[in-house]
Amino acid sequence: METKLSVNINKVATIRNARGGNVPNVQQVAVDCQKFGAHGITVHPRPDERHIRYNDVRLLRPLVYTEFNIEGYPNKSFIDLVLEAKPEQVTLVPDPPEAITSNAGWDTVKNWQMLSEIIATFQKAGIRTSIFVDTNLKNIEFAVKTGTNRIELYTEPFATNFPNNPIAATASFTEAAKLAHSLGLEINAGHDLSLENLKYFVTNVPFIKEVSIGHALISDALYFGLENTIQLYLRQLVK
Repeated sequence: METKLSVNINKVATIRNARGGNVPNVQQVAVDCQKFGAHGITVHPRPDERHIRYNDVRLLRPLVYTEFNIEGYPNKSFIDLVLEAKPEQVTLVPDPPEAITSNAGWDTVKNWQMLSEIIATFQKAGIRTSIFVDTNLKNIEFAVKTGTNRIELYTEPFATNFPNNPIAATASFTEAAKLAHSLGLEINAGHDLSLENLKYFVTNVPFIKEVSIGHALISDALYFGLENTIQLYLRQLVK
């Protein structure tokens, strides 16, 4: 099974917003990422628009011909934007608007009813759903109850522990992926995956359909160039 690469372009928007204007051009970067081999484009619009703006999403929609993944906290403005843009996938994350970045998975036991209602709304509009979760097996079991199509495993704990003990770093993710697969869920993964740890992760954690990578990939592109960097990441996904 091929693991697909979705490039998160939030950091490109961060650089643009620091200076104003339209350099770098977020829309052109999305087009180029696809041309260079990426299987999809991910964005995470936040209410304060500190990186990807809501209007960026609208401008990107007709340009993304691979797979468009919009991730974010499901407040009303986010839900309305997703229903307007109709991406191929929406990924729900539990971070509040003031969070710097996603730093935890959903407590699906506590939030399953709320998630179920939102997921039903998106699926009725023909949008595949994914929810951000950790490797707590109970959270995965309750993810099934929400009716979601996929989960996205929150991989920062793996990335943090990988340099010291790769085997231990992947153990809980392997177990979680096997359970999710047995329950009929498809599995994505993301957060702090990089050229240093990506191949080990997808080789040792089964059933990963898609990885979403932004910070490390855009940072690597400063040294290697965007086209070369995407090719380097794609090579890590070859098992």
